[in-house]
Amino acid sequence: MKKTVFLSLMVAGLALFPLASSHAQQPPAISTKQATTTIKIISSAGARALVDACSAWAQQNKQVVAIAVLDWGGNVVESHAMEGASANSIDTALLKAKSALRWRRPTSETNQRVRSGENLAPTFMRDFPQPGALPIMVDGQIVGAIGVSGADGEKCAQAAIDAVFQGSAASSPDKSPDK
Repeated sequence: MKKTVFLSLMVAGLALFPLASSHAQQPPAISTKQATTTIKIISSAGARALVDACSAWAQQNKQVVAIAVLDWGGNVVESHAMEGASANSIDTALLKAKSALRWRRPTSETNQRVRSGENLAPTFMRDFPQPGALPIMVDGQIVGAIGVSGADGEKCAQAAIDAVFQGSAASSPDKSPDK
């Protein structure tokens, strides 16, 4: 009889153990507002405006470029190659934009870090840290990136960001516009 009671209590205790341990591992309850965040992304119209502004700058400076604009998640929102751009220029602009987006800095800065040996990660992470791309930051959030293949890519990208965002965007966290 003692064995049966002891065994019954032991089984009952084991049955309660998973409930107690799973309850202890529950995350604290939070509101829906705390469980989500609001992000900004570059719109299709914004991406098209960047491409148009960069193309206009390149044309004014007698340059031929290809441009790729990505949203914050790395999705291509817009791309364009000017007449006379080389066959691989869109791919190059896209690779540059992806690198600027991942490292959240102009690709010229990433290029310098790789060349100096300060950070070789971009080389083995299959990035393309060649000058010509800028991340686009609005209110401290990355909303996308613009990559430009050909000529003065970063100058073209910066001219486009300045024209479209009119001072409300930056090309790196260190260069955030004043509010």
